[in-house]
Amino acid sequence: MTKSISCNFTGKDCSWSAESTRNDDEELMSMVREHVLAEHKEVELNPENIENIKSLIKVTKRFWWWG
Repeated sequence: MTKSISCNFTGKDCSWSAESTRNDDEELMSMVREHVLAEHKEVELNPENIENIKSLIKVTKRFWWWG
């Protein structure tokens, strides 16, 4: 299973994305925090925004025969 998130999921004109093969949202949210602090300083990482961002995480099941 792969989890992914992309900045354009939020409606921003930004091509950044991240992917995690671990079943752990915290790894992915750590990458999101780094990106937001570096590129989107106008976004406040308060509990409400963090929950909204977490709701945008997509889960994809991968099969061994095609990656």
